[in-house]
Amino acid sequence: MAFPTEQEIQRVLKKLENVEPTFVLDRKNASAVDKIKYDLCSEFVDYLRSNNLSQVELDSKLDIDKARVNKIIKYRIEVFTIDKLLSLLSIIKPSKELRVS
Repeated sequence: MAFPTEQEIQRVLKKLENVEPTFVLDRKNASAVDKIKYDLCSEFVDYLRSNNLSQVELDSKLDIDKARVNKIIKYRIEVFTIDKLLSLLSIIKPSKELRVS
């Protein structure tokens, strides 16, 4: 596999210019609520990967719009309540048991 050309690198960089980055949580300084919401979002990411689904397929399963699914998988925890994330998670993982520690 050869290193990409300068043209290919520039094409990819241009494509990434307007992409919203994934939120990374500072667990050491985060509140308990933020940690829980972050962990709940990771359940959706895990579900996408383990079931080889697209965001469109997930939004169809959850019956929410694509933008909301994108916020979940980008860990935009400030947009959601724990209740909302739990209710959505119960749709795709109805037997999931959660423990707070």
